[in-house]
Amino acid sequence: MKKCSLISVLLTIFIFGCSSSNVTEADATQLPGPKAEEIETTIKDSDDLDYWDDAVLVWSDEFEGTSLSNENWSFETGGNGWGNNELQNYQAEGNTEVSDGTLKITAKRNTDNTIEGAFTSARLNSKQSFKFGRMEIRAKLPEHKGNGTWPALWMLGSNVQNVGWPMCGEIDMMEYVSFKPNKTHFSIHSNSNNHTNGTEITSGALELETIEEEFHNFGILWSTKYIKFYIDDIENVQFMFRRPTSSTIDSWPFSDNFYFLMNIAVGGNWGGLEGVDSSIFPATMEVDYIRVYQVN
Repeated sequence: MKKCSLISVLLTIFIFGCSSSNVTEADATQLPGPKAEEIETTIKDSDDLDYWDDAVLVWSDEFEGTSLSNENWSFETGGNGWGNNELQNYQAEGNTEVSDGTLKITAKRNTDNTIEGAFTSARLNSKQSFKFGRMEIRAKLPEHKGNGTWPALWMLGSNVQNVGWPMCGEIDMMEYVSFKPNKTHFSIHSNSNNHTNGTEITSGALELETIEEEFHNFGILWSTKYIKFYIDDIENVQFMFRRPTSSTIDSWPFSDNFYFLMNIAVGGNWGGLEGVDSSIFPATMEVDYIRVYQVN
């Protein structure tokens, strides 16, 4: 989920099934930052998954009870397109619910002229931030009914207020646009590699046929050396970005703390590429849990 427009130009698109044998990575010319030969296309050190066996749970939200934890989450509110020409106004009330063990984030069509924006939704920021570890969010995407929704589970560098985007860095654990049903996307953004200059590092569209009907685990394995993106199980890594050997803060801002964001955008430069069908709202993303594991 981009601070500005998400994807104006996809660097390279790969479509492949969810199998660990298909781990791949964009391979294209970079601006200053990672060179093509520094971007892994396979997992060479496959036994390093053993490292994560020693990771212990250090923080989680299981979304039990009937209300959102004020200790864990804050709402980011407002409209004005969010730099992406999005249509929603993010609110602190009326678009989230905790019930039956899940968090529901709902984008709604706005029929109240006293509220800014054609649609309302919610954007949640975690109050905790983390550096390195196994991060996992279990979620189910809105039922596919038509075009226009853009839900995301992602992370931003905690220094975003000081250095801005993209210098702070961004890790997209899951992005989905409803005009591409049954698909998900993983991406990283940095000052050297981001969508504004056409050099974001992205998986492209990954096939996941039950993404709208079933809960799936969207996770990353984040170390000092790499960020690996997996679906459902840590052995099912689908996308990997390895730290460049000549890394700088421009090409690898991923050695500082990052916080979580969860939201549903409506329309926008990417989510609205094929229009917005107002009849599909309300649209709800459910989150079963969010967990952070770290190795001591």
